[in-house]
Amino acid sequence: GRPLDTIMTMLPRIFSSATSKFVLLAVPFFILGGNVMEKAGISERLINFAQSCVGHLRGGLIVVMVLVACFFAAISGSGPATVAALGMILIPAMVKVGYSPAFSAALMAAAGATGIVIPPSITFVVYGSVADTSIGKLFLSGIVPGVMIGVALIIVAMWTTRNLQIELLPKATSEERWKSFKEAFWGLLMPGIILGGIYGGIFTPTEAAAASAVYGLFVGFFIYRTLKLKDLYEIFVNSTTTTAVVMFITATASLFAYILTRARLDLAISDGLIEITGGNYIMFLLIANVIFLIAGCFMDATSAVLIFTPLFLPVALSLGIDPIHFGAVMVLNLSIGLVTPPVGINLFVGCGIANVSLKNISVAVIPLIIACLVVLLLVTYIPQLPLLFV
Repeated sequence: GRPLDTIMTMLPRIFSSATSKFVLLAVPFFILGGNVMEKAGISERLINFAQSCVGHLRGGLIVVMVLVACFFAAISGSGPATVAALGMILIPAMVKVGYSPAFSAALMAAAGATGIVIPPSITFVVYGSVADTSIGKLFLSGIVPGVMIGVALIIVAMWTTRNLQIELLPKATSEERWKSFKEAFWGLLMPGIILGGIYGGIFTPTEAAAASAVYGLFVGFFIYRTLKLKDLYEIFVNSTTTTAVVMFITATASLFAYILTRARLDLAISDGLIEITGGNYIMFLLIANVIFLIAGCFMDATSAVLIFTPLFLPVALSLGIDPIHFGAVMVLNLSIGLVTPPVGINLFVGCGIANVSLKNISVAVIPLIIACLVVLLLVTYIPQLPLLFV
């Protein structure tokens, strides 16, 4: 009964030390900022703007869906939230011009997965807190992989639907374009404020998160005037619930990590990894990718980061892999896990909105997953890509 007693007495300390890190304060604020912007109606405005730019081109709606998902992901930082907020509007729009519901939902789910790669991302904040690396640099490392995934999705989606008869949307006039840009401008500015503020040395990631929440409230109340005081209750309740989930996962995963360390299992696993890979970083990254991809299918990204970082990062560092590069690879893997059948969370959200079976959406999403895997390989073995801006 001795070890159990020790763990029970240690529990409060383990939980509080895991959740009381200053960097993690960014999590509730990024969630709040995302919820505020969503409630303020930013998604419709982003969609209108993107449609006025490229909606009239062949495959225009595909570009709209991916572009808006990337931007919205930058605001909300959550995959499933992106799919839910945008899918409600975009999936019916795609079906209306002639795309199949399963394809539309699959593309929405895949595009929404960029939510945890494109900065600011909650998953990067969690990785930074575990790996003890600069969150600002991690955010920068997500830009190129995020853009590459967006481009890859557009190319593959255009190619797989090249023989469909699609109605084109009417071309917007320059006045309409300017009007929709002005409407969307305040939303597009949010990632700019967050990233510009962090890299300009104006504020830390945590302060940037708080600034994004305040900015969202300001835009919602005074510029768009779509928020009412009574909306705040719902926004705060939603944000609190999401934050509680993330923090609860963080606390329980830290207990798991503590037990591993106490039992010296982490060392055994690290040694085992070095032995299997023979100290070859190409082999190590391949094994890490496979494990993260599988984990991403069954686990929430936050828990996967908390559990695998302490096991894999020491090995990565000993093989001379940059911790920022490794973080980008890990998060990219987990984002692909969000859309990998049978349990990708984004797929479930997409199914619900488009009213298609999991089987149909799974078939439709396969070419898109292959595109993401190609990007993953490039990002894994060409570290200059994620580290371009770092």
